[in-house]
Amino acid sequence: MEFKLKIIVLMLSILFTGLTAGLCFTWSNAVTPGIGRLDNISFLKAFQAMNREIVNGRFMIVFFGPVILLFINTYLFKNSSISFWLFLAAAILFFVGIGLVTIFGNVPLNEVLDTSNLETLSKIELHELRNKFEQPWNRWHTIRTLSSFSTFTLLIIGMLYTK
Repeated sequence: MEFKLKIIVLMLSILFTGLTAGLCFTWSNAVTPGIGRLDNISFLKAFQAMNREIVNGRFMIVFFGPVILLFINTYLFKNSSISFWLFLAAAILFFVGIGLVTIFGNVPLNEVLDTSNLETLSKIELHELRNKFEQPWNRWHTIRTLSSFSTFTLLIIGMLYTK
């Protein structure tokens, strides 16, 4: 039973982390560059709409589930020295690079955008809002992308050392 639990938690950790890495990569590789070409009002409306749509149960489970799963995974492999340290590094990296960066970096920017009534802003105000939002959001998201990819890689390497 313990072996099955370890494998199930490890596989879910890898799956959810991989999905998060894929989401972050796709967002960095296609979504933000694509909408980055739009004029200010179109960019801000598109980002506002995507931010409102993405926060749902499926997203929350996949995006934040690893925060818990990775620490459980680390505990379950506490007797496997190399895997333990790789899994611990993965858990900490995901917690900081995805969890904390999202909560303290991207979400506050999303909230500023969400509470903005874009229809009432002047062209200058739209330009200022975009400048305040776009580059900081992308910088924080780059950290999430690199963190999720690195976490995924650490899990795969750690899996190779499991017994």
